[in-house]
Parts: sequence; C-alpha cells; structure tokens
Amino acid sequence: MFYELIGTIFAGVAAALFMWAVNRVLKGRLPSWLVPVAGGGAMLLATITSEYSWFSRTTATMPGQFVVAEAIENKQVYRPWTYIKPYVSRFVAVDQGSLRIHPDRPDQRLVDLVFYGRWQQIAKVPALFDCAENARADLVDGAEFGADGEILNTDWLQMDADAPILTTACNVM
Repeated sequence: MFYELIGTIFAGVAAALFMWAVNRVLKGRLPSWLVPVAGGGAMLLATITSEYSWFSRTTATMPGQFVVAEAIENKQVYRPWTYIKPYVSRFVAVDQGSLRIHPDRPDQRLVDLVFYGRWQQIAKVPALFDCAENARADLVDGAEFGADGEILNTDWLQMDADAPILTTACNVM
C-alpha cells in the first residue's frame, strides 16, 4: 500500500513537471491550470492502473499449488469506469497441496480455501466438500471427525452443482 501511494504521488509530480516544462518551452502559451490538471490526471491514472493490475500481480505471486476458484468483480458508482470494465477486488483460491481424502469417504475432499482481498489480510479456512451431495462445511472451532471420517459438530451448506469453488475443490487430484 505504501509503495502504491509513493508511486501515485511520483506519477502526479512527474506529469506536472512535464507539463510545466512543455509550457516553458512554448514560452507560456498553455493555460496555467494545465500543470495541476496533468498532475491530478496522472495520479488518477496511476491509481486505476494499480487497481486493475492487483489481481494479476497477486495471482502471479501465489504458490504453484493454489488454483483460483472464484474472482469477485466490483462496479462502484464513484468509479464510473468500473461499469465499462469491472475490476477484481477479491478472490478465493483452493490450495491443492492441502488436499486430504478419507478412504471411507471418497466423495469428500478436505482442502484449504485461501481468501484474498485488496487491502485485506489473507485468510485461510479449511473446508470439507461433499462432491456427491454438492455441500460444503467450513471447519471452525468445535468441528471434529469420527473414526469413519464423518464430520461432527458442524453445519453443511448446500451449494449449486456448478458453483466455482465446489467444482474446483472436487476436481483436485
């Protein structure tokens, strides 16, 4: 976040100085308001570029066993350009390296879901997916497993059969 702020300020100062230099070369023929407008425009452009590149920069640094299951795009009124092209503000990845399958329950997959959000800390949640029943159970405090792999003390959430997180978790091998 700090580096993005510094980069945005640098872009604004550089654009303002460039416009000032152009105006000096043209011996003051350009209106004086062009210098701060160029600086502000460059800062806005740097911020927009940073927002739209966050998803690709973040996924490029993820460990190899992580697979993006679902990306959530945002449109916001105070960012009118997002209605033309929404930007990804958060996403969920499935950690394939954390896959565990109980021999008595081959249709169930236990994986870690990793939640990424812009300006938010990464959260990792273990989740059990029942691929045959299209259901998910988040393993929170109090969840236990029986001897035969049955999960105890948790609630199952029904999901659509084509839910991206479910299909990603169930296709992990």
